Amino acid sequence: MDLRGDALQILKETSRTFYIPISILPSGLQEAVASAYLCMRAIDEIEDHPELDNATKSHLLRNISLTLQAGVDGFPVDAFSAAFSGYENSLAEVSLRVREWSILAPESIAPRIWDATAAMADRMAYWAEKNWTIETESDLDRYTFGVAGAVGLLLSDLWSWYDGTQTNRTQAIGFGRGLQAVNILRNNTEDLTRGVDFFPDGWNNDNLQEYARRNLLLADAYTNSLPAGPALQFCQIPLALAHGTLDALVNGKEKLSRSDVYALIENLMGINVKAS
Repeated sequence: MDLRGDALQILKETSRTFYIPISILPSGLQEAVASAYLCMRAIDEIEDHPELDNATKSHLLRNISLTLQAGVDGFPVDAFSAAFSGYENSLAEVSLRVREWSILAPESIAPRIWDATAAMADRMAYWAEKNWTIETESDLDRYTFGVAGAVGLLLSDLWSWYDGTQTNRTQAIGFGRGLQAVNILRNNTEDLTRGVDFFPDGWNNDNLQEYARRNLLLADAYTNSLPAGPALQFCQIPLALAHGTLDALVNGKEKLSRSDVYALIENLMGINVKAS
């Protein structure tokens, strides 16, 4: 089986935004970033699952975390069977195949991805148990760090592992937080319908937009400091889409249209997205 090709296909089906920047990464780094993205998408689909109760989400996430922590030189074929027992028909394909995504990365960096995914799964379990109750800005900072700022730190480690690129890690956290804050704004109505409110007490859209812009300034600094190369190419796309989405929301649009997304990426990369 062509695991790399399969991973890119699942990636294309789950995230057009990240499929494009990952698909143009060089060999080795592409597998590492795809592994990280799909492992985290696997647990994200559990956190956001519309039919599972919070106790079940926490149970599944903690079991995945424990399984990842037991990795030595990979995982046996049935390593995650106990973690998913009884829920095989409820979970998305990307979640059920987390073992495959975990072994996609080169072995010299794969354990760092297992570590990051295990830690994130534990944090997601904590927030599921709390029903994602965000009361203060500090709570919001904890949540956005746990599910996104930590991804910025992982990306910094992947750039360093691949070609020695050094980055500012405070800015890396802001990169993740900024993108997550825009996601919270974009998905707010949908989240409220499932009984989850990521806005701190007393906050409105203006407050969260300011929070997003403050972190996107760090994201801009992070991206602008990257040397020409694959890390810069990768980071430019989600950052431009985050800025574009935030501007659209401020102007009363629900989100960027697909054509808006294509135009932004084509302007950045000079490629025909629809053909890629």
